[in-house]
Order: sequence, then structure tokens, then C-alpha cells
Amino acid sequence: MNDFWFYTELGFTHVLDPNGYDHVLFLTALALPFTFVQWKKVFWLATLFTTTHCISLALAAYGIVEVNSDLVELLIPVTILVTALFNLNISDKADASRKAFQIDLVTTGFFGLIHGLGFSNYFRMLMAGEDEKTGPLLGFAAGIEGAQILVLLAVLTLTFIALNWIKVPRKYYVWGLSILIALISLKLIFL
Repeated sequence: MNDFWFYTELGFTHVLDPNGYDHVLFLTALALPFTFVQWKKVFWLATLFTTTHCISLALAAYGIVEVNSDLVELLIPVTILVTALFNLNISDKADASRKAFQIDLVTTGFFGLIHGLGFSNYFRMLMAGEDEKTGPLLGFAAGIEGAQILVLLAVLTLTFIALNWIKVPRKYYVWGLSILIALISLKLIFL
């Protein structure tokens, strides 16, 4: 059970690590078009991201997949950029459409695989000494999910404040933060 909690804490800090803020950037870009009314959609997107992220880690932990970390480190900010740019297309709608949500599901699942691969080499080294890998993988997934829920609650709260208290028009709010996230991701890509 100690291993489970160790890996839960590791998953939690993996998401909230200030030096690895790409995870928070992706989640922020993902949640920007949504409001508290749509919390279920955001929750399912985050859970799908966690699941596919952990599938990548499991494939690495069991030695099924080995990746070029330089390529993956390039692809991670690309996923953030694509998500932010996608927001520019849908931000003027009062509610994310069903088609847009289906696209979100597919891209979030795929991007979760990429983000998981970014941590896979380190995770494989951690798991090398573990005889049983399922418990640590589940613990890591629980930590990721818990941290993601905190990030999403923060983004939804910020959205609520911006739209309802400060009265920023939804389109400008989503566009402004999406452009900022896109610029940060471009910096990550090219530096």
C-alpha cells in the first residue's frame, strides 16, 4: 500500500510541478471553452486524458514501447498549441457543440498518449525495481486525476469570475487566454 501512495503523490506532483507546467497549460487550454454548467464534459475529457496518459506509461513500464524523448518533448507543446488554436475556432459559441466535443475527445485521448510518452522513460526507470506494476500505475493515475481536478476547478472558477463577475465577453476571454497559451507553447517548441 505504501507504493500506491508513493506513486499517487508522484502523479499528483507530476501534474503540478512548476518546472513541468506543460500539463497545466494543456489542461487550461482544454477547459477554457467550458463553464461550470458543463463540468461533466470537462471531467470526462480529463479522465480520458489520464487514462491514455497512463496507457502510455503502462506500455513503457512493461517494455512494450520505447520512444525518442526528443521527438516527444517537441510533440507535447505542439498538442498544447493545437488545443489553444482549436479554442479560437469555437470560443464564440455559447456552448461547445456536440461535434466539437467529439473532436475534443479524440484529440484529448491522442494527446494523452503523447504526454504519457513524455514521462515514460523516467517512469520505466522508476518501475524497474517493482515486481508488481499495476498498483503503482493505478496510484500514479489517481494522483494525476486528483491534480487535474484541482487544475480544472481553478480554470472553471477563473472562467466563472471572468464571465460573471468581471463581465468579460466569452469570446475575448477564451481568445485572450488561448492566444497566451499558444504563445507560451510556441516558446516551448522553439526554445
